[in-house]
Amino acid sequence: MAQKKTSIKKTSKKRKTVSKKSSVKKGKVSVSATGLIALCGGVIVCCMVLLLATTIAERRPEVSETGTAKIQPEPDHSSKAKPAEKKAEKSSSKNQASQNALPDKSKGKTPSPQKTEQKPQVAEKVKSEASGIAAKTPQQASEPKAKSREELKQEPDPKPANKVQQAEGGRPKTETKKSDFNFPHAVNHAQLCLLLDDGGQNLSDLQKFLSLKIPLTVAVLPKLRDSVSSAQAVRASGYGELMLHQPMQAVNLNVNPGPGAIKPDMSSAEIRNLVLENLREVGPVSGINNHEGSLITADISQMETVIDVAHRQGIYFLDSRTNVETKVPYVSRELGYGWYERNGYFLDNQKTRDEFLKELRKNLDIANKTGCVIMIAHVWSADYMPALIREVYPELVAKGYSFTTVGKSRGLKN
Repeated sequence: MAQKKTSIKKTSKKRKTVSKKSSVKKGKVSVSATGLIALCGGVIVCCMVLLLATTIAERRPEVSETGTAKIQPEPDHSSKAKPAEKKAEKSSSKNQASQNALPDKSKGKTPSPQKTEQKPQVAEKVKSEASGIAAKTPQQASEPKAKSREELKQEPDPKPANKVQQAEGGRPKTETKKSDFNFPHAVNHAQLCLLLDDGGQNLSDLQKFLSLKIPLTVAVLPKLRDSVSSAQAVRASGYGELMLHQPMQAVNLNVNPGPGAIKPDMSSAEIRNLVLENLREVGPVSGINNHEGSLITADISQMETVIDVAHRQGIYFLDSRTNVETKVPYVSRELGYGWYERNGYFLDNQKTRDEFLKELRKNLDIANKTGCVIMIAHVWSADYMPALIREVYPELVAKGYSFTTVGKSRGLKN
C-alpha cells in the first residue's frame, strides 16, 4: 500500500510538472503573452512588407519594346467632386480628359479636362521608395524645360497669325483672279477716247459718268434745261473735256435736231451768229461736233462757215461721221485746218452688256492699228454703261491702254 501511495504521489508530481511547463489544460489551448506578442509582430511585419512590395510594383513604369519607360498618368480624382449634371457626360470624353490631364507640380493642382487642349510639357517624376531618388525618362531628360501654363496662355495662337499674314500679304482673291474679259494687250500704249454725246438733257445721268473720274469728253447740247449746269459740271470735274454738241439737220427732214440747230435754208451769217450764240451759252469749250447733221455735213458751203468759226475761236471741229458723204475732210484741207473724226464704233446702239463688250473689242482693234480710237456713247446710257466702264477699266489699264480726251489724243487729222 505504501508503494502504491508513493507511486501515486510521483505520478501526480509529474503531472503537475507537465502542466506548469506546457500550461495546457484539458479542453483548452492557451498561449503565453510573449508568444502572442511575437505572433502579432510577425503578422504586422509581413503585411508591411507586402504593402511596400505592392506599392513599388504599382509605381514602377512599364517598359516598352524599345527599352524606354512608359509613364502612366496619375489617376484624376477631380471627377468625384463634379456636380451631378457632369456625370451624365459620355464615358469616352471623361476617359480622354483624364488621360490628357497631368498634375501641375508648380501649383499643386490637377488641371481640369477643359484645359488639356494646351498640353503643357510636364516632367513626370517616378518616386523610388527603395533608393529615394527621383528619376526622369531619357526622353524627358533630353527635352528643354517646359513652359509654364501662364506663358502658354500669353503666347498667340499660330493659326490666327497665319490668317493675318495671308490677309495682309498680297491682294485679295477678288483682285488677283484671272481676267473675265481677256482683252488684247495695247500696242504702243494705244489711246482710248470716250466721247459722250447729248449732254444737257439730264444732269444726274451725266454725274454718273463724271463719278468714274477718268478722262472723257462730253458734248453738251445748247438751249436745254440742264445745258449750262451740265457744262459747269464737266469743267468742274477736272477729268472731263467739254464740247459744244451743235445740232444740225439730218437727211431725214422728219428728224427734229432740237433747238439751236443749223437748218439747210440758213445763210452763212445766220449760221455764224447761231454757232457763236451757242458757244456763249455752254462755253468755254475745247471743240465742236455735230448732233445729227447728216444733211448739213454733206454741204460744202455750210461746213465752211462752221469750221471757220471754230478755227477763229481757237477750238477744233470733230466730225461724228453720221454720213459717209461728209465734206468735213475736204473743207478742212482746203482751209488748211486740222480736224478730228469718229473712227470707232458707237458703244450703245443696243443697250446691253454683250453689245457694249462686242463694240469695245472692235474699238480696241482700231486703237491698236491706228494708235488712237475715238468712240461715241450717250449720256442717256447712264443706267448701265458707267458700271460697265468701271468693270473693264482696271483690265484695260493693266493691258497698257490709256484713256484720254479728244483734244489730247493722237487723232488729229490734217
